[in-house]
Amino acid sequence: MSRRTGGRLPHGDLDVFRATLRDWLAEALRAEFAGLRGVGGPGREHEAFAERLAWERHLSAAGWTCLGWPVEHGGRGATLAQQVVFHEEYARADAPARVNHFGEQLLGPTLIAFGSPAQQRRFLPQIVAVRELWCQGYSEPGAGSDLAAVRTRAVLDGDQWVIDGQKVWTSLAHVADWCFVLARTDPSQQRHRGLSYLLVPMRQDGVEVRPIRQLTGSSEFNEVFFTAARTDADLVVGQVGDGWRVAMGTLAVERGVATLGQQVGFRRELDALVEAARRTGALDDPVLRDKLVRARVGLEVMQAHARRTLGSDGPGVASVNKLVWAAWHRGLGELAMEVLGAASLQARGEPYDLDDWQRLYLFSRADTIYGGSDEVQRTILAERVLGLPRPARP
Repeated sequence: MSRRTGGRLPHGDLDVFRATLRDWLAEALRAEFAGLRGVGGPGREHEAFAERLAWERHLSAAGWTCLGWPVEHGGRGATLAQQVVFHEEYARADAPARVNHFGEQLLGPTLIAFGSPAQQRRFLPQIVAVRELWCQGYSEPGAGSDLAAVRTRAVLDGDQWVIDGQKVWTSLAHVADWCFVLARTDPSQQRHRGLSYLLVPMRQDGVEVRPIRQLTGSSEFNEVFFTAARTDADLVVGQVGDGWRVAMGTLAVERGVATLGQQVGFRRELDALVEAARRTGALDDPVLRDKLVRARVGLEVMQAHARRTLGSDGPGVASVNKLVWAAWHRGLGELAMEVLGAASLQARGEPYDLDDWQRLYLFSRADTIYGGSDEVQRTILAERVLGLPRPARP
């Protein structure tokens, strides 16, 4: 299938769609891209980045990026079911981790919903073609998961915004061309008011990116310092001062159909752990055997819940999903260490050569923190779903 053929994807038999996609992936992951199976992902974003970027552009040329976007914005008009099939088959094929997530899954849908026609014309085609990469400028050192407490400020100077402040835990900022930044444009307002959603070029003198070395030894997270950085005045998404609503719109699409593909990856990890337990004899331990069974049941429940709530915009759905998968995945990392026993404590070589299980254990410690910590998710559920009173804030 080529994007050049235009038109929508057929809305007929999902089995045909699945078979077509499966055949394409099998053929594409040969020859030039054969070495990319299973490459990249959380804690491993440094792996073969240039090659994965080339792979993603190959996906685009064949019409497999931005599937769910409307046709008029360069997408394929895929149904929700087709998008689910894509993510499932992509994960089953062990295809490399995507490099364009922030553009395709977050900013693109946000621009389609809130952006001006000029912004859509300028940025959407570049996202579809994977010609410009994006990062997300939300979290700050003094705000943590309290997004309304951001202090990065932007002041209008003629036909440009001047931005000063610091963002932290900015994934892939070191390879991004642009950043969507939540900044305070009205200092007289507090909390959710007076914020604006700006599109800021990363490759300028006023932007400094400092990698953060993680437990895994890699550095896919970054600090980003804005010092009199500039962007054009018309690169505000939505209205000036309406950034909170736009930012929440971005978060609403952050955990969509890709979650089901993520869970296919979880199943592969669990299957591999069961096989490791069989090799090491850990399956003979009734306690470990029980824990592996519980992990399987937990995964089945997670997948059933994700399918049941897919496409739902009800309050708290995204928070429940985040709580469930983050706790399960962190638990899988802990279980892997139990299965491997004493061998899990020793790195394979110098200076810090981790195996896949050690990397999973260490990186999954962050699962319950990034993307909104467990505490924040529970507060959202308490206040917005259960209607409990808000705690006193200083």
